[in-house]
Amino acid sequence: MPIDGSCKWHFQANQELIAASSLSVRNTVITLESLSKEDKRPTIPLGHGDPTAFPGFQTTVAAEDAIVDAVRSAKYSSYCKSLQGLLPARRAVAEYLSRDLPYKLSPDHVFLTAGCKQAIEYITAVLARPNANILLPRPGFPDYNAHAALCHIEIRIFDLLPEKGWEVDLEAVEAVADDNTVAMVIINPGNPCGNVYTRLHLMKVAEAARKLGIIVIADEVYAHLNFGENPFVPMGAFASIAPVVTLGSISKRWLVPGWRIGWLVTNDPNDILRKTGVMSSMRTLYIYSSEPATFIQGALPDILIKTKVEFFAKIIRILRDTAGICYAKIKEIPCFTCPYKPQGAMFMTVKLNLALLEGIHDDTEFCVKLAREESVVVLPGMAVGLKNWLRITYAVEPSALEEGLERIRVFCQRHSKK
Repeated sequence: MPIDGSCKWHFQANQELIAASSLSVRNTVITLESLSKEDKRPTIPLGHGDPTAFPGFQTTVAAEDAIVDAVRSAKYSSYCKSLQGLLPARRAVAEYLSRDLPYKLSPDHVFLTAGCKQAIEYITAVLARPNANILLPRPGFPDYNAHAALCHIEIRIFDLLPEKGWEVDLEAVEAVADDNTVAMVIINPGNPCGNVYTRLHLMKVAEAARKLGIIVIADEVYAHLNFGENPFVPMGAFASIAPVVTLGSISKRWLVPGWRIGWLVTNDPNDILRKTGVMSSMRTLYIYSSEPATFIQGALPDILIKTKVEFFAKIIRILRDTAGICYAKIKEIPCFTCPYKPQGAMFMTVKLNLALLEGIHDDTEFCVKLAREESVVVLPGMAVGLKNWLRITYAVEPSALEEGLERIRVFCQRHSKK
């Protein structure tokens, strides 16, 4: 039948999916990078979450060798024969995470995923039910908002407090929750704020979750990327207070975001997730889902076991140095305020004082003009739920970071009110 308008078509695109695309950090960064090509200088990316384009942020040889050995072994060309992922890989993840916990995880509590994003998709789908709502942090990672919307879960926002090191506003959590609340999301170390929560604060979060009768979804994709005074403490350490679902991956700590392997792990000594059907729902979901590539799973035990501490120490040193450079340079720009010196992850969040700028009305316009005029890409705060703030990445080669920040200073000076 010709497409001539004479037929009444009974299909159309999923408008919710289209709307969800506006919540994508990746989509925002790609758009800004395309604008930056209008300037002839090389683009300096200070808005991304993938530092591997820079030579100082390359993975360890142990991880590369593990991949090569897995492929050449000819053991990992078939479909995965376990719904949750290959048993040796799940066992390795359980042992790796158990090092920081007061109890031992079982491989049965580990579900392998194609990166942390697929873990977000899975836990959201499992918790979806009529009238359910989920508590999400502001600022936060917008993929949670997108998947909640696609699963028809109502989103309720609680604020992080910049004056308290971006701690959770626990009073706000209790105020927005009700009997239909199923979970709250905690990101630690923090994206986009670079915060690292104390053990005491995490315990208070667990106690609030217990009081509300909800799960804590702990996004720990930046686990152990901490370099300030607060050590990294996994949320699972408090699972005896409230059940915790930990989402993680090797993407950031091992600098391999393109390898797409992560995990969803249930921390639940009191067996609440089994009694409420969450574990069986998760296993059912995996019947219809695809796991990560089998050769990546096959390599995972060696990646986790054979990587030397010197590799991690080197990355931490670089991040500590670049975070210091970024914080010091930002303080020299009058229209910026950084309320918190980052202690972990790869980002800092900066408040934009529009009253000092001419012809710039919000954070998105700031980022668009900066990309066009200076070939520097930073992420507008709107992308992470915080209007008129900016997320700046310091997981960048130091020389590129300093040049990028100098271009930002010149841009702000050019647009400052006379």
